[in-house]
Amino acid sequence: MIDRLGVPHPEVDLILVNGRSVDFSYIVRDSDRISFYPVFEALNISPLVRLRSRPLRKVRFVVDNHLGKLAKYLRLLGFDSLYRNDYHDKALAEISVAERRILLTRDRDLLRRKEITHVYFVQATDPKQQLSEVVGSLDLSGAATPFSRCLRCNDLLEPVAREVVIERLLTRVREGYAIRSAKGKGESTKYKALTDSSNEFQLCPKCQRVYWRGSHYERMRAFVERTLRL
Repeated sequence: MIDRLGVPHPEVDLILVNGRSVDFSYIVRDSDRISFYPVFEALNISPLVRLRSRPLRKVRFVVDNHLGKLAKYLRLLGFDSLYRNDYHDKALAEISVAERRILLTRDRDLLRRKEITHVYFVQATDPKQQLSEVVGSLDLSGAATPFSRCLRCNDLLEPVAREVVIERLLTRVREGYAIRSAKGKGESTKYKALTDSSNEFQLCPKCQRVYWRGSHYERMRAFVERTLRL
């Protein structure tokens, strides 16, 4: 009955009939008062739910091939978001089920796979709007931990001493600074940010990418704050 109303069953997390939680096997009767709800990732409904053995509590994602920028933005907010551009539908479904990850997709064929229990169909087409939609729909603002995860690898970042990484970074930035200076554009603000002793540095343990609060940081922070004000 729910499927016929146009709502894919994997998006339904709770069904109430006359105030009592039931599963999909319930036979609808005359005068039943039925309500159904999407995923409750931000609320603990475990005392109520009868649809699954347990609700998904840890918010983690697997993102389909068409939502790469969304995956990067979710990582920026600190959410564990698996993404590869060569995942096929079967792999996405298997990862979602095995690792209890919410599948984010714009592929309606994926919604028809009955093994998937947690999925969200992303309506927006612009990546920034997609992020706002997911954060708002799943009420994720309070669970965000911005700037804690590698945008490339998805691993959690680790604090690192400035002395450990500064020479490697300065070499790269000095090369860029020399090019800009030759073009008459003046001193590099990125170079200034790196040499500021008050800066904080983080390292991805997987790809060894270094993160710091450079000239890009304020712009990214403003974007994060706008998104989490939803």
